[in-house]
Parts: sequence; structure tokens; C-alpha cells
Amino acid sequence: MSIKSSINPPVFYSSVVMIFIMVFVGAIWPEQAQTIFKSAQHWLEMKTGWLYILAVAIFLIFIIFVMVSRFGDIKLGPDHSEPDYSYKSWIAMLFSAGMGIGLMFFGVAEPVMHFLAPPDADPQSIQAAKDAMKITFFHWGIHAWAIYAVVALCLAYFSYRHKLPLLPRSALYPLIGERIYGPIGHAVDTFAVLGTLFGVATSLGFGVLQVNSGLNYLLGVPISATVQVVLIIAISLIATLSVFSGLDKGVKRLSELNLGLAILLLIFVLLFGPTVALLQAFVQNTGAYLSDIVGKTFNLYAYEQKNDWLGGWTLLYWGWWISWSPFVGTFIARVSRGRTIREFLIGVLFVPSALTFMWMTVFGNTAIDAIMNHGATYLSEAVSSDVSVALFMFFEHMPMSTLLSTIALCLVVTFFVTSSDSGSLVIDNLTSGGDPNSPVWQRIFWALLQGVVASVLLLAGGLQALQTVAIASAMPFLLVMLLMCFGLFKALQDDWLKINSVQSHNTSVQYAKTNVSWEDRIDVLVSHPSHEDAVLFLKHVAAPALEKACLSFVKRNIPAQMQYVEDRVRFIIQETEQGDFVYGLRIRAYTIPNPLEAEIKDGDVNYYRVEVFLEHGGQHYDVMGYTEEQILADVVTQYERYLHYLHLSSSEYVSDENT
Repeated sequence: MSIKSSINPPVFYSSVVMIFIMVFVGAIWPEQAQTIFKSAQHWLEMKTGWLYILAVAIFLIFIIFVMVSRFGDIKLGPDHSEPDYSYKSWIAMLFSAGMGIGLMFFGVAEPVMHFLAPPDADPQSIQAAKDAMKITFFHWGIHAWAIYAVVALCLAYFSYRHKLPLLPRSALYPLIGERIYGPIGHAVDTFAVLGTLFGVATSLGFGVLQVNSGLNYLLGVPISATVQVVLIIAISLIATLSVFSGLDKGVKRLSELNLGLAILLLIFVLLFGPTVALLQAFVQNTGAYLSDIVGKTFNLYAYEQKNDWLGGWTLLYWGWWISWSPFVGTFIARVSRGRTIREFLIGVLFVPSALTFMWMTVFGNTAIDAIMNHGATYLSEAVSSDVSVALFMFFEHMPMSTLLSTIALCLVVTFFVTSSDSGSLVIDNLTSGGDPNSPVWQRIFWALLQGVVASVLLLAGGLQALQTVAIASAMPFLLVMLLMCFGLFKALQDDWLKINSVQSHNTSVQYAKTNVSWEDRIDVLVSHPSHEDAVLFLKHVAAPALEKACLSFVKRNIPAQMQYVEDRVRFIIQETEQGDFVYGLRIRAYTIPNPLEAEIKDGDVNYYRVEVFLEHGGQHYDVMGYTEEQILADVVTQYERYLHYLHLSSSEYVSDENT
């Protein structure tokens, strides 16, 4: 495949140019760049902090509303689609891409930092310990996943349900229509590329500090920039090999390995730590989090004026999650085809959050207990001086500390490889116009570029500046996300209207007069047709019926056509902007339940149905055995339902205009 046919030039080239400019500025003038970006970030926190807080609250409320509403029954894909991945693989990939590496870095450090310097309690008190866990849960809980879910749901819905590219621009289709393919769409995708690459690169840069600390702790490897660059190169090369393997073999297997190692480490710490106290704390922490969630969601410390704490913690996290949302959201959407919206949102919001809460409780409460009750002041000193070494210092408080540190180090590396790998896949998707079959060299290019960017900025001291600008850049994408919510709501309303019209609007047209007796119909229902039976029915009964329908519409100057593919036939009327009318028949195989020997033909234990497929997916009913007249009646009935949907949709639109 040629380069021109595998990339979207406006996004690819503009992204590469802007990346090199940003890296050049960060490498040549790191201190000045950090000062400028830090000032911009501080201004945003002081002047628009209320908007960050309000917007994240809107995202959470909107996502929960969609989850519990009738929209939750809509599938991310055609109505007949099935999930591409098992629950185990899906959850593993969600966890690895969204939070994994952050938990390794902050699982011990953040609870301890809040315990040592709480905003509303005396340091190192019982109340400080309680508040530390509530704040940590709040920053790492369902608010973060709601931010990811907004982007992921929009992308998955418009891509798999409406056949738009798997790109952030597609979420704006209900608002700007075909203009998503113009400069506005290019700008949105380019911004997503920059946020993804800089987010992954800065995480890779800071992450090798923790890997270096772990190697120093275990093997005495010196802590130096040279070692860290070598580590970045090694991780980038491993990620490149994983990228070469693709999503199913590379990211999927690494994610499953990550989840397995994480659970193993979690169980070790739980068993070797104050087990009963940790289980009690998990229940209490979760209850305290849920009881305070409304107050904390809208808390701006407007009366206490604790702007420094709010800007250094909550607003920083909200900005970081928003800046990462194009990356994590695109990746989550990529692996979530075939699930219902409700199933998707429950999985994205609550399953990773529950794992995160357990992780933070086991590591955070154990660390706080060690400081409060066992005199582990070295742990608080380690957290205060160097967060990257905190996890390994924490294991000194545990039995088999070397083994635990080794497992943790392996987990940190595999998490980073997964982040780099999935980041490369996402960026390649963004710069190739959503092409799922882009050439491997593009994915390798982005994997290596992430390593180069991280290495250059690490040596030049510009990583902090890049992290600051990534967080500050969250503001424009926050506004885009609000538009995404509005566009998704409009599209879901229209989709539900279509589904409801098809399912509930019936007339007598569907009951065609036939010469088939009820006993003949029973014979059809209890039979197990072979593939040959289905093919003959499709060829000699179904296809001629649809051809008659097509000819009838053409005579009435309605643009209709037939499509023939192996084991399927489609009748299409190209109607309106709301979508074509499609009535398709497709042969589908099912296993015969408890087959008798007489029912097995040529060793085939399957029976075959000829099922109806409309534009939005399979309808799960079989027309095998219908007469030609019955099929024609069913076509007319489905078309009438389609016109009913157009009528309701058009009526609502006129009503809105008059209003």
C-alpha cells in the first residue's frame, strides 16, 4: 500500500511538524518553556477551574444517565453484532491502557502524601488517614473513567453504529455533518494526536525513573540519564515488536499478562499486610467515597480559598485525564465493538474503578498503617523526596521484599510497553483516517517516535514542560467533549426513535393471505434445514420476491437496487439523509441442540436460518419457509415502519424549528 493511500496528509504531516517544534522548544529552552506553560496552566486553574469542575460533573451525570436510560439497550454496532473480545481480555485492556502505570507510580505515594499534608485535617491524624483515602478514591475513581467513557462511547457509537471513521471528529457529525471531513475535523484529530503522543512520551520519560529506581534497588544499577535513555530504547523496541504483532496478539496478550501480575502482586501485599484491617478499610473507604461523592464533585473550596491545593491536585488530575482521553478513549472504543451501551458503560466505569479502589486500599492503607503504627518514617521520607522509589521502599516493610520488588518492576515495564504499544496503534489510527489496515511501518514509526521524544526531553530536562503543556491543553478539548455529549444525545434520540418505530409500528399489511396451512407451518418450525435447503430457498423464493419489490419501487420512480453476495441478498432504497432503507436476507448457521443421527447431513451438525437484516442490524427472525407473498408483505411492513420513523423524525425537527 502506498504512503498516500494509508495516511491522512493534513493530520499526519501537521502532527509531525508540530511535534518536532514542541520537542525542539522543550529541548533547547526547557526552563523558559516550563515557566511559560506553567503560567498558562496556573491562569487556567485560577480563572477557569470552576469550568473544569462543572464539566467533569456534567460528563459523569451524562454517562450515568445514558447508562440507566433506554439508550443503554442500543448496541455499539449492528443489532446482531457480538463482542470482539471476551470479558477477561476486554477488562485487561481497559485496565492496562487507562490506569495501570499510574497505580504503580502513585499507589503508595498519593495516599501517603495526603496523609502527610491533608487539606482539611491535622497531618498524620486518624482523620487525615480517612481523608487521604477518600481523596485518592475521588481522583482515581469513576470521574476519571467517565471522562474516558465520553470519548470512547462517542467514537465507538458513531464508528460501529453509523459507519463513520473511528476518529474524534466523527463525534461532531450530528452537529456539523459532512464538514467533519474538512479543516475542523483535521484540527480535532491533530489535537488528539498531539495529546496522545505527548501524554505517552512524558509518561514513558517519567516512568523510566521508576524503572531505574527499581533496578538500583534490586541490582545496584546506577541512577543516571544514560541508563534511563537505554531503558526508553529497550521499552520502545519491545513495544515495536508488540505493535508488529497487532492488537490481538500484542496488546491483548500483554494486557492479560499485566492484569495477572497486578492481581498476583495485590494478593501478596494483601496477605502479607494487615489483611483483615485492609478488607475493613476497603469497605469503609468505598462507603465514604460514595457518601461524599456529590459534595466532592462540586467542591471548589470557594469559601476556604485553597486554590493551591485544588490546582495541584484535583484540577491537575482532571486536566490530565482530559488530555489523555483521546488516547484512552480511542483505544477503549477500538476494543469494545459489539457490546450494548449499558454493558460498555458498566464495564468502563465500575470494573476498573473497583480494581483501582482495591489497589489503592491495599497499598495506601498498608503504607499509612506502617507509618502510623510501625514507625516506618523512612517511607514518608521516601515519598516526600522521590516518588519513583516509594514503591520499592514500601516493600521493605513486607516479607520477601526482593520478590515483591521484582514482580513490581516487571509489572512497571509491561505496563509501559502496553501504554507505548496502544498509544502507537491509536496515533496510527488517527493519522491514517481511521484505516484499520494501515501498513505496519506507520505503527512502528509512531512507537519509535515516542521513544525518541521521551529520550530527547529527558536528556534536555524538558519533560516537565511537556507534561505541563499537555495538561494546560486540556481546556480546548474539554469544550470539544461537551459538544460530543450534545451530539451523542441527539444521535441516540434519533436511533432510539428508529428502533422503536421498527419494533412497535404494525399494520395489517404484514398478514398476507397464503395457502399454507398451520400444519405446514409447524413442519417448517420443527425442521432443521441444511445449508443447501437455505441456499435453494434464498435463490428460488426470497430473491425473486425482493426482485419484484425492487421492480415495483423503480416503476414508482423510487431509486431501488438489488445486491447479491454469497449466502445473502439485499434490497436497498436510497432515501434520505437519515439513512437508506435496507431489507436484507442472510443465511446464518446454528448448532442443532441435541442432534439426532437422522438430522446430521454430510457430517454437518448445524441447521440454517434465513434471517432479516435491516440497516441497523439483524432482526433475529427467520423467514425460511415463507411464501413469496409473505416475504413481500414483510418487506412492505418494514418499509412502512421505516416511513413511520421518517415521519416522527421529521415531525420533531419541524417542531424544534417552530420553537
